[in-house]
Amino acid sequence: MSSDSYTVVGAGAIGGTLAFSLARAGHRVQLIDTDAAHVAAVRDRGLTVARGEHRESVRVEAATPDAFDGPVHRVLLAVKAQATGAALDWIAPRLAPDGWVVSFQNGFNEELIAARIGPERTVAAFVNIFADVIEPGVILDGGAGALVVGERDGAPVSERVGTLVSDLRSWGPAVASDNVEGYLWAKAGFGAMLAATALADAPMAELIDRHPETMHAVAAEVFDVADALGMRLEAFDAFEPEAFRRNADPDIRGAATARLTAWLATQSKDRSGIWRDLAVRRRPVEVTTHYAEVFAQAERHGVDTPVLRSVIAGLRELERDPDRMAEARLDALDHLARSTPGAHGDSAGPDRDRARAVREWLDAHREDMVDDLAAYTSQGSASDDRDALAACLTWVRGWLDEALGTPQAEEVLPRGETGDILIRRYPGTGDRPVLLLGHYDTVWPTGTLDTWPFCRDGDRITGPGVFDMKAGLVQAVWALRALDALGLPRPACTLMLNGDEETGSLTSSEAIVAEALGSRAALVFEAAADGAVKTARKGIGLFTLTVTGQEAHAGLDPDAGASAVEELAHQILRLAGLRDREAGTSLNVGVVEGGTRSNVTAGRAVARLDVRVATAAEQDRIGAALAALRPVDARTSVEVTGDWNRPVFERTRQVAELAELARDCAAALGWELRETSVGGASDGNFVVAAGVPVLDGIGAVGSGAHARSENTSVAGMVERAALTATVLASLSER
Repeated sequence: MSSDSYTVVGAGAIGGTLAFSLARAGHRVQLIDTDAAHVAAVRDRGLTVARGEHRESVRVEAATPDAFDGPVHRVLLAVKAQATGAALDWIAPRLAPDGWVVSFQNGFNEELIAARIGPERTVAAFVNIFADVIEPGVILDGGAGALVVGERDGAPVSERVGTLVSDLRSWGPAVASDNVEGYLWAKAGFGAMLAATALADAPMAELIDRHPETMHAVAAEVFDVADALGMRLEAFDAFEPEAFRRNADPDIRGAATARLTAWLATQSKDRSGIWRDLAVRRRPVEVTTHYAEVFAQAERHGVDTPVLRSVIAGLRELERDPDRMAEARLDALDHLARSTPGAHGDSAGPDRDRARAVREWLDAHREDMVDDLAAYTSQGSASDDRDALAACLTWVRGWLDEALGTPQAEEVLPRGETGDILIRRYPGTGDRPVLLLGHYDTVWPTGTLDTWPFCRDGDRITGPGVFDMKAGLVQAVWALRALDALGLPRPACTLMLNGDEETGSLTSSEAIVAEALGSRAALVFEAAADGAVKTARKGIGLFTLTVTGQEAHAGLDPDAGASAVEELAHQILRLAGLRDREAGTSLNVGVVEGGTRSNVTAGRAVARLDVRVATAAEQDRIGAALAALRPVDARTSVEVTGDWNRPVFERTRQVAELAELARDCAAALGWELRETSVGGASDGNFVVAAGVPVLDGIGAVGSGAHARSENTSVAGMVERAALTATVLASLSER
């Protein structure tokens, strides 16, 4: 391609729209896209834009990345945000020395581009084009939009920017600016609202109108982060960012919302591209990548983003099952948005006399607690034994009736081949309950109790599940009993128990998130880490890398085949480069298998991966890198399957405030509570990712989870039950 031509990498909605306009105006355009069917249609019939019943086509050059080798000069990058790294792998070696790349993408991608090709060759852009690919080679024009181009970091408008903007006016009202970042952060607020609308199957304008609490909250959270960064927000189209700041006048905000919804109602595209990716294309959405930078900056500057985090968590759920779109999700977010910010950090510490009374009452009932744990442990509850789980849950329900009385409400959610979910609601102060979260399944196979029953030796108790996590539930129940017996206040509480936690909570995670979204906080009764509560856990990804090669006789025709085993070796070395010890990212290739015989070139090889990440940004980075894997030997193919089993549990400000409250309560009880981060995950990961604060590891004190050395402490049961009761009493007053 010549230096005065344009190469558009990513010929989807944005790239296709801009390429069409440039080509129609007489510019030479080369399209690069990985969708072979889309490329073939463009080559055969031209690039087509549809406006209602009218269609118009122009001829452009089009190729898949493997069919074009450059060089490239002026590159318009328009791939999905999560594909930026893979696109740069292709662009970087082909980019001419005087070439440059402009990011016509959603989200914040300029820093990644600059890091790969150099800041002087990176141009910033903001684009708000309503368009969709509706069939191979055809782009639906969704109506007017906005487009702004400028140099990075507020540098003055350059000659190259001026030339590009002039050429792009063949599309519409393109402008040059020295504040592209202000537009990008404004769009992040607007985009958060559109992301929220993708949780339900209804037009964007209608959902924004019906759920202003959620919409205003997510925009305000983004703009809180922008303010921390000193951004000057820019208005565009019908969106007025100043009206959606945290302290904006309600009347001004309402009027701005009305103008926005009226404008959206005029667009031929009434649902977002996020909705279309989920409901129509059934593929992962890029918005989870967009907001990684927002969340990273929020953590860096101590800004809370609970509603936005809940939106992103909901979209991740819908990636797994788009049929679960429901407006009830927005109803729950409205409830969350109406809650008071900083609800855990604005009152005095716990009363020491009250804490002492709780401790003394529980100490007087320590043998009763031991008896309950003995009875509970005698109920086998192997995760893979549906009958044993059902029998255990029946026993638990009867025990809860006896210990706590009839609940205000009870739900049992059937779960097929795994244990059912039990939800019990107990009244108390406040509109929003505290979620008491635990599981009743264990890793121990049915029959383990025959050779290893419950046993007590002084303060030490052993038996299958006593540490993980049957003692935790006993402690939770006795904490509630202590508050009731002493006439002390407690918040409304929801006790939720699932029966598949030890196998990944695959059938219960959505129910946990749904319950969490209506809760003010969650206490997770997983075991303590050497006495410490857990305020950060890594996210876990379980993936399978499959390589397909070409079999041949290794001796008679050694050059005829393509070894899947050899290709897998290359890929394993590439995967090793994804580890980042400083960022807390580990990647383990734990199982490798491949080939059939030593004298046959291997036709197939498989590696199973365990990935652990400490931040959502790292989760997104690893996910994008796995998606971008390409074979070294072109005769082979690689495929990555699997998913993130649990999201990252990050130590948010709300989590830290809840941990501080627990430390104050422990101090009132006369001991020091520590906190820690761990590599393992729990159901608390789902709750934190949904934007709800969690105190995890408030359960048993002991050791030996999943081992025959599993044990817990009687004194620890009293101590942790008293801590739970004191935390709940303190929460009831906040």
